[in-house]
Amino acid sequence: MSTLDPQVAADLAPRSTDPLGVAIPSTVPTHWYNLNADFPEPLPPHLHPGTHEPLTPPDLAPLFPMALIMQEVTTERYVEIPQTVREIYAMWRPSPLVRAHRLERVLGTKAHLYYKYEGVSPAGSHKPNTAVAQAYYNAIEGTTKLTTETGAGQWGASLAMACALLGLTCEVWQVRASYDSKPYRRYQMETYGSICHPSPSDLTDAGRAILAEMPDTTGSLGMAISEAVEAAAKDPDAHYALGSVLNHVMLHQTVIGQEVLVQLAEAGEKQADVVFGCAGGGSNLGGLSFPLIGQNLREGTTTRAVACEPTACPSLTKGEYRYDFGDVAGLTPLLKMYTLGKDFVPAPIHAGGLRYHGMSPMISHAVNLGLMDAVAIEQDTAFAAGVVFARAEAIIPAPESTHAVAAALDYARTAADGEVIVIGLSGNGVLDLPSYAAYV
Repeated sequence: MSTLDPQVAADLAPRSTDPLGVAIPSTVPTHWYNLNADFPEPLPPHLHPGTHEPLTPPDLAPLFPMALIMQEVTTERYVEIPQTVREIYAMWRPSPLVRAHRLERVLGTKAHLYYKYEGVSPAGSHKPNTAVAQAYYNAIEGTTKLTTETGAGQWGASLAMACALLGLTCEVWQVRASYDSKPYRRYQMETYGSICHPSPSDLTDAGRAILAEMPDTTGSLGMAISEAVEAAAKDPDAHYALGSVLNHVMLHQTVIGQEVLVQLAEAGEKQADVVFGCAGGGSNLGGLSFPLIGQNLREGTTTRAVACEPTACPSLTKGEYRYDFGDVAGLTPLLKMYTLGKDFVPAPIHAGGLRYHGMSPMISHAVNLGLMDAVAIEQDTAFAAGVVFARAEAIIPAPESTHAVAAALDYARTAADGEVIVIGLSGNGVLDLPSYAAYV
């Protein structure tokens, strides 16, 4: 890898205040939480795609910096967040936990309905929580470029933002269906200085092979992952970054749930009775629920976590729990997860961020152990809930988030008096308005 640019090194140096000169709020978490420390049974290891033996850290070195590799395999309960990362987090964290009084009145529920709103980040979703961390660890190792895939574009935009802040370049392969239907996500990435290609493309061996077999495909996250991994593997100055699924991504997102625990206590609530999060690869859901599940396991609380996935891509409710590749071309490690099969190509639903054939191994393990439930939501049901939420609370949820909203609204209508319900509102839908227009 290249040596670290002096200006980048200066930007990465920790300070006592954030880049705008504002002290880091004490409520910004100092550590990420790792559910692997509290699972009642060990998480099945990732396997080498060639030997089918458990992966070792050197196996991942061509794609990731060593700090992220060690986070992928650690069983330590807490991992310290670097000060520079906390400084950037402080630009929008802690994100608000809002009591949805108007929505409660619309539903006629006596439950206490809250939403944890991650759309306040500069990129408009929860994805910067891991994008900033991944860009930071790559930058301090001297990496100059990151490659990645993106579905709806939230992850691509977030990594583009993080790379702009930390002095890296970024190249993104976006699922064709979303590339065509959501051009503003691409414009967002390009404004941050990144390059975005539709996937599958003719720029990689994997993309060309897919196009030869399926020239009219709308693409999938599995296809885009294959292209981004191949591009990184062929460039000595590049690493690959993944926006969901892997353990280190789940780790970084736990700032969400840790804040929820503090914020609920400040609101006078003893615990969340049930939390709902949308589920595609699992990052928002894991970030919201893992600290609460960990509290269940350590302290005997009884918070129920519910994964809300689309019926068009129902890995948790219809898939098999087994080892599978994370991409179409079979370039990634084998992951023990709920999967519909690496060759599954979901319908081009509006919630592009949920169109993944598999699921986070940690989410999958939690579901398999009975620590988390899962439901599948129809697209029209999700959008109807999103409209109800927008007209009551004024925020237009991202299409992905509407799946959690739909499940929560259905539950809240018959919930007990005083029951505490938390919705993971993973992002805003301002750049997804064509999808709402198609529904409305």
